[in-house]
Amino acid sequence: MVKTGSLNHTKWECKYHIVYILKGRRKVLCGQLKKRLPEVFHELAGHKESRIEEGHMMGDHVHMLISIPPKYAVSQVVGYIKGKNAMHLARVYGERKRNFAGQSFWARGYFVSTLGRDEEVIRNYIRHQEQEDERLDQLALWK
Repeated sequence: MVKTGSLNHTKWECKYHIVYILKGRRKVLCGQLKKRLPEVFHELAGHKESRIEEGHMMGDHVHMLISIPPKYAVSQVVGYIKGKNAMHLARVYGERKRNFAGQSFWARGYFVSTLGRDEEVIRNYIRHQEQEDERLDQLALWK
């Protein structure tokens, strides 16, 4: 059964596959940072009445399947999550040796794709992203 959201006069199901990267493709999403960030992402999405249904963090980018109410623009929600997340990182991890300044953590822009009947394909893609990247890296060794 399909989960739909509800507003005063609207029933909706608006889901998006979103990918965004770190500035300079730095591979810093690991260890303690990787453990803490999903909680922060979910909390920030909730502020915009959105729900992250699937997500996976690689060393240098983030994949998520997010449900966003139609009263919010996708760019508004993604911008909010990226901005507030960067400020959180600057506050919490800013004293470390790497530069976690809020202004320069995430790269500008993002990839977004709407979901339709291929939702399960996208969910599987997000769940198995790490294995797929490793497979492609192995193939690149033989070129």
